[in-house]
Amino acid sequence: MTDTTLMLAPRTPLQEFWFYFKQNRGALIGLIFILIVALISIFAPYIAPFDPAEQNRAALLLPPAWYEGGNSAYLLGTDDIGRDILSRIIYGTRISVFAGLVIVLLSCVLGTSLGLVAGYYGGVLDTMIVRLIDIMLAIPNLLLTIVVVSILEPSLVNATLAIAVVSIPSYVRLTRAAVMNEKGRDYVTSSKVAGAGILRLMFIVILPNCLAPLIVQMTMGISNAILELATLGFLGIGAKPPTPELGTMLSEARSFMQAANWLVTIPGLVILSLVLAFNLMGDGLRDALDPKLKQ
Repeated sequence: MTDTTLMLAPRTPLQEFWFYFKQNRGALIGLIFILIVALISIFAPYIAPFDPAEQNRAALLLPPAWYEGGNSAYLLGTDDIGRDILSRIIYGTRISVFAGLVIVLLSCVLGTSLGLVAGYYGGVLDTMIVRLIDIMLAIPNLLLTIVVVSILEPSLVNATLAIAVVSIPSYVRLTRAAVMNEKGRDYVTSSKVAGAGILRLMFIVILPNCLAPLIVQMTMGISNAILELATLGFLGIGAKPPTPELGTMLSEARSFMQAANWLVTIPGLVILSLVLAFNLMGDGLRDALDPKLKQ
């Protein structure tokens, strides 16, 4: 087989996806950054130089190692009670990414199920679901999240559940629109004629053809979840001290913005980097999975 034949050989779906995805340099950078963060999160106990809750009263408010008066043992400095910032950032990133994944999985499963039911059945059931979603969308996300957390009692777990509940409408609307577009196609009709049941039609026949926009939404949803979780932590209704959550770290450092700016700057930059990386990767996924953008 000649090189020309190899070049003209049809690409598999995965090869085609990667071909379009890698055209977006920003998406590649975001993917690489996310993979590095994932590895750091998985091996956090082995990478972090100190326990994130360990206090050293002899090293209070040490600046980062490159500042005057810094200590190389504490690369990113310490906080007001002597805890290592680098260790807390590593564990805080782990918490944020894990919580973001849980939020997206919960909201996607619930939202996709409701969207499938609404789009497939239509009628009164569709109207009821759509009106419920409209009510949720009429209330600002942050306000609705605060209300849900306040009802459940402030904590990291309850903040995660609240954000997941508030994120459901976007998946419902996306899935409903995709199902309504797909359910009248020939392959669905053929499956009905072949005797496929309703659950098989919805979850095996129709849903796989609606996954492209859902994958993009999930990627974007992780960045939104990380940002909202940090917001709740900053407001004091998310993770509670001494949990090394990024938003909580920012909240604890508010009184040291002038005297120890690294306590605010470093967690803020980490949140910015995580959100930007997931958004960049989401853009790349959209470009690679949307047939209209390939033309």
